[in-house]
Amino acid sequence: MMKYQSIPLAERLRPTSLDQYIGQEHLVGENAVLRRAIESGRIHSMIFWGPPGVGKTTLASIISKQVKRQFYVLSAVSSGVKEVREVFDRARMAPDTPILFIDEIHRFSKSQQDSLLNAVEKGLVILIGATTENPSFEVISPLLSRCQVYVLKSLEKNDLDKLLNNAVSVLEKDYGKKIELQEKEALMHISGGDARKLLNAIDLVVGMIYEANPEAEVLTITNDVTTQYIQSNLLKYDRLGEMHYDIISAFIKSMRGSDPNAAVYYLARMLEAGEDPLFIARRMLILASEDIGNANPNALLLANTCFDAVNKIGYPESRIILSQTAIYLASSPKSNASYMAINTAQEVVRKTGNLSVPMHLRNAPTKLMKDIGYSDGYKYAHDYQGNFVEQEFLPQEISGTRFYSPQNNPRENEMRNSLRNKWKEKYGY
Repeated sequence: MMKYQSIPLAERLRPTSLDQYIGQEHLVGENAVLRRAIESGRIHSMIFWGPPGVGKTTLASIISKQVKRQFYVLSAVSSGVKEVREVFDRARMAPDTPILFIDEIHRFSKSQQDSLLNAVEKGLVILIGATTENPSFEVISPLLSRCQVYVLKSLEKNDLDKLLNNAVSVLEKDYGKKIELQEKEALMHISGGDARKLLNAIDLVVGMIYEANPEAEVLTITNDVTTQYIQSNLLKYDRLGEMHYDIISAFIKSMRGSDPNAAVYYLARMLEAGEDPLFIARRMLILASEDIGNANPNALLLANTCFDAVNKIGYPESRIILSQTAIYLASSPKSNASYMAINTAQEVVRKTGNLSVPMHLRNAPTKLMKDIGYSDGYKYAHDYQGNFVEQEFLPQEISGTRFYSPQNNPRENEMRNSLRNKWKEKYGY
């Protein structure tokens, strides 16, 4: 008879020491930098940056146990300045500096992150933040400068194998059955290097196999069985899973394809699933330049304003701003000329290396540089009619190479005519 377990398998298998911890050998392996710091007890405020399910929360908990400090846990999704201040009040009464762990710290607004700064500076708490987003963009500079950033990687196959073996051992005790892991590729694929997803998946699959045939002596896991049970139970948008990328891809392609209706639909899918509004705003900011560009330069301004506004006001009100921006971008004329221009230019740079800058374009801050010809012959455009004078700006070896090709839309047609009038036949405009 199966022994009922109300605690999720991932929680039951959560390691409590560095020796039990799986993965991140570059940080906590023998003689690794973070392990040495933990074992010495000399820990500092830090940010763990890595994908979901790689052990950020677990590692923070292990650190608190190792150094014997009080451990306060907050989630940036559900906590605000009030909850942070309550932790600070308790921290002032603690005998040793406690550890404050903030999950998804990138979801804290600037003002919320500001509230942490003073406490970290004064040593009231040791901050450990966890984020799936690049902290350089999502954590304010004053706070980031006071934290060491550690990058956690997706778990390797060997790490996932260890997790599966541990899971099988525990589940065999739960069900009183032998579990044969005949095939595991489907489980590995579903996990995507996320330990929590892997453990949730095998827990679900074993439970479904048992329910289908409780009298079986052996519960056999195959790829087909795994796929069947997972698909039947997880056919929904998962912001941390494979469908996440399908939905964001459909959202971007709908705007690129000038379909505002589809764009708003996929936007709604993401919002209803709990997607980070800033993630959506960031992707629209990229699209505004990559797919619209100079066909409508206002698109970039609106997308940037959208990102700032979403960051300031948060959800749910930001959904209206996201909708307005998505509709505008989808309805806007399109051009990827800027995107193609930088791709072509970078390709040329890789092939040709560091070509010499023409002498007349070189900076000449010293007399010696002027004497050897730096800046000699440079023509200051504003001294000439129309603020333009023809001269060579590219290295001699690639003179006349066109990187920017205006596309056929009103704004870029104007730009093409202007460039043709200036450069005549040089660039073929």
